[in-house]
Amino acid sequence: MPFSLLQLSRPALEALAASRVPDGLEGRFAPDALPPSFVASRSLVLAAAGHSEPWATTYLIVDDDDDRIVGGCGFKTAPQDGRVEVGYGVSPAEQGRGAATQALEMLLRRAFEAGANEVLVEVAPTNHASNRVVQKLGFAVVGARIDGDNEYLVQWAKRSGA
Repeated sequence: MPFSLLQLSRPALEALAASRVPDGLEGRFAPDALPPSFVASRSLVLAAAGHSEPWATTYLIVDDDDDRIVGGCGFKTAPQDGRVEVGYGVSPAEQGRGAATQALEMLLRRAFEAGANEVLVEVAPTNHASNRVVQKLGFAVVGARIDGDNEYLVQWAKRSGA
């Protein structure tokens, strides 16, 4: 299945940050495919701090076969010492079809083309599907941490050219 990324405009990010469906996208989302409002808010904060694209935006994952939005992804930070963190999510009804793998591949390409030299993903050990995605794409375990919600996360990284 082919998937593509749809970059959200500033007005679309503002709508999403306010927990609204961006104009023109109504009825195109698979169940639970809309990224949470904090994701768009984070992109707006990055833009306000002067960070450029691709760091200061959110992408929607689109199933090219039927033009439905099946998830979202983007950069959580601008690069720091060459490392950038990404996040992604796919509607539970759409999982297992390759959307997360293709979206993460596209984010990797954009990150490296824009000058990052390492991409970081944090995954809960119980998220077996996401762990398979990062392993399939050649990420390596580089650490672990407990987040603000007291969740244990494994840190996976992939370097440019690896």
